[in-house]
Amino acid sequence: MRLRLLLCLALLSPRMATLRRPQKKRVPEMPPAVATVAPGSRDFVFDLYRALAAAVPDQNIFFSPLSISVSLAMLSLGARANTKAQVLAGLGLNPQEGQEEELHSASQRLLRELEQPGDSLQLSLGNALFTKPTVPIEEAFLGAMRTLYLADTFPTDFEDPEGAQKQINDYVAKQTKGKIVDLVKGLDGTEVMVIVNYIFFKAKWETSFNRKSTHEQDFHVTSETVVRVPMMKREDQFYYLLDRNLSCRVVGVPYQGNATAFFILPREGGMGQVENGLKEKTLRKWLKMSMKRQLELYLPKFSIEGSYQLEKVLPKLGIRDVFTSHADLTGISNHSSIQVSEMVHKAMVEVDESGTQAAAATGTIFMFRSARMSSQRIVFNRPFLMLIVENSKHILFLGKVTRP
Repeated sequence: MRLRLLLCLALLSPRMATLRRPQKKRVPEMPPAVATVAPGSRDFVFDLYRALAAAVPDQNIFFSPLSISVSLAMLSLGARANTKAQVLAGLGLNPQEGQEEELHSASQRLLRELEQPGDSLQLSLGNALFTKPTVPIEEAFLGAMRTLYLADTFPTDFEDPEGAQKQINDYVAKQTKGKIVDLVKGLDGTEVMVIVNYIFFKAKWETSFNRKSTHEQDFHVTSETVVRVPMMKREDQFYYLLDRNLSCRVVGVPYQGNATAFFILPREGGMGQVENGLKEKTLRKWLKMSMKRQLELYLPKFSIEGSYQLEKVLPKLGIRDVFTSHADLTGISNHSSIQVSEMVHKAMVEVDESGTQAAAATGTIFMFRSARMSSQRIVFNRPFLMLIVENSKHILFLGKVTRP
C-alpha cells in the first residue's frame, strides 16, 4: 500500500492583504532574530536548500522551510523505530532530550496563532488528511493530527483515482486561492492516505515602489546570458549590511505587519561562496547587525515557481527509510506494508511594486552605522537569494532567483 505525503505552498503578490494574526507594532531599527519551527535544528533549512540547489543547478529555487518542517513533524507522529529516528535527526532533534514534544507543541502554538484574525497581512498554515475508509488508521495518530496539527480529515475513495485526485486538488486550490492546482497526479488506486500541508502568504511592502519608476533593464543570468526584466526602483532607508567575508550585500525590506524580506546580492561569480556559507548562526548575526541605511534600490519584478519530489532529496539529509520497504509507520496503521511513495512540494511567488521576498549567509560582518551617509546604489541585476522572516521566529520562505 502506498501513502503519499504532499506539501503545497502559495506565496502570493500582495495586492489584497488581510491578516490572520493580531498585528504587533514594528520595532523600526532592528530586524528580529530567527528560529525555525524545529527547535535545535542542525541548519535543516540551509542543508535542504543546498540539496535542492544541487539537484537543479543554475535554476530558480523557491520553497517553504516551515511548511516542510511541519510536514515532517506530522510524519514523525506515525513513524516508529529507526524511521522516526531518521526523521527527527534530519530535523536536528534528539528525542532523548524531549525535543520531539517541544517540536509538536511549538507547531500547535504556531497553528493556533494563525487562527487569530487581524488586519495587516495574510498568513495561513494548515493540514489535511485524506484517508481510505476501509484501512484502519490508528486513533492516537488521528487524534494527535487533529489536536496538535489542527488537521482536517476527509474520507476518500482511492479506488476511484480520478475522483480522489479531484477531491484533493480541489481542496488545495481552495486553500491557496487557486494558486496551487493539480498538486496530486497519477493516483493509481493503491494509496491509503494523502497528507497535505499548505501555507498561504500575502502582504504589502511597508512602503510600496512607485510603478512609474519601473523600467526595463538588463539582468545578467550568466556572464554570457542577459535578459530584459522590469526593474523596480525606490530610494529610501532599508536594513543594510555588507558581509566582506562572504562578499555579498544584504538588504531588508519590511512588509506591513510583522514580516521582512531579505535580499542577498553576492559579488559577481560569488553565488557558490554564499550558498556554501548559509547557516542559521550567520543569519542570526545578519539580522542582529543590520542597520538602517539610505539606499537607491533596484529590484526586479518577478514570478517564479518551485516543484520538488522530496523523496529524492531528503535521503541526502539522512531521511531514507520512510520512502522504502524498510519504513516503520505502524503509528499510522498496523499495515506493515505502508510506506511514503511520494513527498511533493510546490511553491510559487510573485513580487511587484506592492510587495514580497528575501535570503541568508555567514562570516565576519562589516556594516554602515550612519544613515546620514550619501545614498548608495544597489542593483539586483544578477542572480540573488531571498528569504522571508515572520513574527520574529519563522523562516517562511527561501529561494534563489537565477532567471526572473
